[in-house]
Amino acid sequence: MPQESALRAPTQIDSSVAHSARIWNYWLGGEENYAVDREIGDQFVDIFPDIVDIARSSRAFLSRAVRYMAGEGGIRQFLDIGTGLPTADNTHQIAQRVAPDARIVYVDNDPMVLTHARALMIGTAEGVTEYVDSDVRDPDAVLEAARATLDLDKPVGLMLMNILGHLPDIDEGRAVTRRLLAALPSGSYLAVADGTNVIRGPEFEKAIALWNEAGSAPYVLRSPEQIASYLDGLEPVEPGVVSCPLWRPESSIAAGDREVDEFCAVGRKP
Repeated sequence: MPQESALRAPTQIDSSVAHSARIWNYWLGGEENYAVDREIGDQFVDIFPDIVDIARSSRAFLSRAVRYMAGEGGIRQFLDIGTGLPTADNTHQIAQRVAPDARIVYVDNDPMVLTHARALMIGTAEGVTEYVDSDVRDPDAVLEAARATLDLDKPVGLMLMNILGHLPDIDEGRAVTRRLLAALPSGSYLAVADGTNVIRGPEFEKAIALWNEAGSAPYVLRSPEQIASYLDGLEPVEPGVVSCPLWRPESSIAAGDREVDEFCAVGRKP
């Protein structure tokens, strides 16, 4: 489903096959997509109109989570795995508004993402914005690449947005998360979000089946309890595991928020 997929991808861009990052970009109103992506994206929306709200709610959660970590959490380093195609308010832009000296490493291995990231993800002069080509299934390689830019002896904000659902086995997702967190010091944070099937489960499951048949990276919906398990050993930040619009919503829009099938959480490593 979601755009973030630091999973092994083809080495060349194929505009004849729908691609998860480009479809997600289309739902967010971006222009980095092809006709085949728009076709699958529209078919998905016909089955499950909530996907547009989910995409936007997920992006808004990312913004609030990064602002929280860079502000109240004092985080100056971010490791964003499965970044997807650049859109408005990427992690480095949000973090560097709060702390211009923030250092951000994006991780993905999609050739289209790589091309656009290097062209568009330019941060502040005081900070650092870097992109590395690596696979979330190999957390040791991710960490090794990140060390070239980040000081892993100091707290890091780890972003796993809509990436763990691309790992079919929940145990693999937990193992990857544990390995990444094990390399980070006390005071680090994890922000995680993935699609669920508790609000409009049957419709979402039907749309996901279409998605998985269309050639994009397969995606598995998780329960809120499974998402909560990624935070084992961490101190959950209030309000805990909730639907994305309900995680510390802006007061000006809180009245219009409603639950969607995308749950999220932020946890702090003690």
